[in-house]
Amino acid sequence: MTPEPPQVDARLAHDTVRTVTLRLMPLLGLMYLIAYIDRQNISYAKLQMVGDLGLSESVYGLGASLFFLGYFLFEVPANVILERVGARRWFARIMFTWGLITILLGFTQNTSMFYLLRFLLGVAEAGFFPGVLFALTLWFPQSHRARMIGWFMIASAFANAVGAAIGGALLDLDGLLGLKGWQWVFVATGLPALVLTVVVLRVLPDGPERAPWLPPEGKAWLSAQLAHERESGGQVEHHNPFGALLDRRVWMLASVYVAFPLAAYGLSYWLPTVVKGFGASNTANGFINIVPWLVTAFALWWVPRRAARTGDQLWHVVVPGLVAAAALVLSVVLPGSALKFACLCVAAAGVFSAQPVFWSLPPTFLKGASAAAGIAAINSVGNLGGFISQNAVPFIRDRSGSDLAPMYFLAACLGLGACLMFVVLSALRRDAARRGVAVEPVAPRTA
Repeated sequence: MTPEPPQVDARLAHDTVRTVTLRLMPLLGLMYLIAYIDRQNISYAKLQMVGDLGLSESVYGLGASLFFLGYFLFEVPANVILERVGARRWFARIMFTWGLITILLGFTQNTSMFYLLRFLLGVAEAGFFPGVLFALTLWFPQSHRARMIGWFMIASAFANAVGAAIGGALLDLDGLLGLKGWQWVFVATGLPALVLTVVVLRVLPDGPERAPWLPPEGKAWLSAQLAHERESGGQVEHHNPFGALLDRRVWMLASVYVAFPLAAYGLSYWLPTVVKGFGASNTANGFINIVPWLVTAFALWWVPRRAARTGDQLWHVVVPGLVAAAALVLSVVLPGSALKFACLCVAAAGVFSAQPVFWSLPPTFLKGASAAAGIAAINSVGNLGGFISQNAVPFIRDRSGSDLAPMYFLAACLGLGACLMFVVLSALRRDAARRGVAVEPVAPRTA
């Protein structure tokens, strides 16, 4: 028999979710902003680094992509450890190590050192993004999660905007204190992660029950609501959390998700090079590249909000993906720099805004340590798309001689992934029907 949902005053539910959102999301967003800047800074450092170190575009692409190989290999065990030791200590460890390695990248001497440090940066950061996705399942009811993931991912859009603004400006510090411009890019963007490590240790609670700012009645309601969802939602917690890696639903979602990081990283890493091809200076390049990420931030707010209001998930993943694929193609075929850039802005918004809704799916069938492992597996396999794009994009560029030709490849992969979402979600719905539960979350009645 399905347990009844907890009865509670709507005002208490509203106030509890609002309190958790205001206390938790700004810090998580700031952490992701710094992480994303440290992940993307290489796209600006590349504009000088390639020439200074004598790297080819393909060598650079391989070095950039080794981040994703380290990420892939260590993400699942990192998330399982997070579930056991708690978010506060594990997130602090992640931030300290990635900040240190980012600074060391500023003193790269040769190709081998570049390869090693990019791989270690992926190892250091492994577990952060899926760790946050798992942590949100401990703080928010299912109907709120897509919007919270959207708010969290808005930080990635702002990170690209901030990174664009400061990346170009830091390059123009070339020669200050004896450092090259590309060295300043790494040193200046690595230091904030070290500072935030202390903040995370002092401020971030490991869970709602340890949050001093959440009143007892709020803790009681949240605990009861999350317990009801676990008991009535049909989620599975494997005896061994690594058993989630054998769950076919995990691999179906991973097969779809790979298209989105592939397009996202291929686009975001390559945008500075594309804009430079329009004739922009380093500083102008940085400020021009703020525009697509502001558009993306709006899409990350609007799409999950609309999905939560309508209760539909399929179209809020598929449509943004197909729109982005079409925009990538148009960025190549339309004439004029302004039209091409506008298409790239639309493409960035579509690629990123589909992901928060996508990430609301795994917790509908996994819980506990299995959810931590399953989310990490989907993200780690998906982020192999970043490895693929960072090698394929410069390869296609070198063979074609065009900065925009790689957009055809990104568009084809993204279109295929969006179409496969029909097949995957249909399979998830059939499985949910057999278990007597729903895939789509009910639209929330409280803010």
